[in-house]
Amino acid sequence: MSSSWCARLPRDVGVVVVAAGQGSRLGGEVPKQFLPVAGVPVLLRALRPFASHPDVARVVVVLAPDQAERPPAFLAPLIGSGLTIVAGGRERSDSVAAGLRALPSDCGIVLVHDGARPFVERGVIDAVIGHARAGDGAVAAVPVSDTLKAQEPTDPTRVSHTIPRDGLWRAQTPQGFPRRLLEQAYARERPAGATDDASLVEACGAVVRLVPDSSRNLKITTREDFALAEALAAAAP
Repeated sequence: MSSSWCARLPRDVGVVVVAAGQGSRLGGEVPKQFLPVAGVPVLLRALRPFASHPDVARVVVVLAPDQAERPPAFLAPLIGSGLTIVAGGRERSDSVAAGLRALPSDCGIVLVHDGARPFVERGVIDAVIGHARAGDGAVAAVPVSDTLKAQEPTDPTRVSHTIPRDGLWRAQTPQGFPRRLLEQAYARERPAGATDDASLVEACGAVVRLVPDSSRNLKITTREDFALAEALAAAAP
């Protein structure tokens, strides 16, 4: 009897962690992804769940060019042991493309994650990988719970209409894809208004699946987000 049914799946997953932004909305000289939450840098919290995942063969961290030349000290112990640092570009999509090029050829599945999301959960990562292995794209997402209002184009303070929220989801990361799909998406002219990788893959006509996520997987952008992140870290078991 064959025992292949219980064999481990290959380490075929590559992860691009995008951390090339300057965090201008937060202010200060230190990029937000390098700042600590409960004593641990945001970026380190963001990449650890992927670096320790048994299916992940390589994590590529994309930093601003000057930071890639002189990476923060907290990344030093990880460089070379499954982690690579590359320089990003002017736009987020340029940075993802640089990370994608740096992944080894045997990474047939690619996940993209924001370096400013420090609380991604293992179950979400597993679900995204599962959809990508099945041949589809996948995006971690949260159902929209707030009422959405559209503003008048000529009067930004006036409500134009209310947008029904049924069926609307707020996209987060990780987002995962068969590598061929993501490379195909990046080989095309990038459509205006595409703000994430799933949008680019959708524009190719590919299927993208929703993976229910938690609002705990927040992207740190403001000082209020940092305060919430501290509270979440303190409450973690």
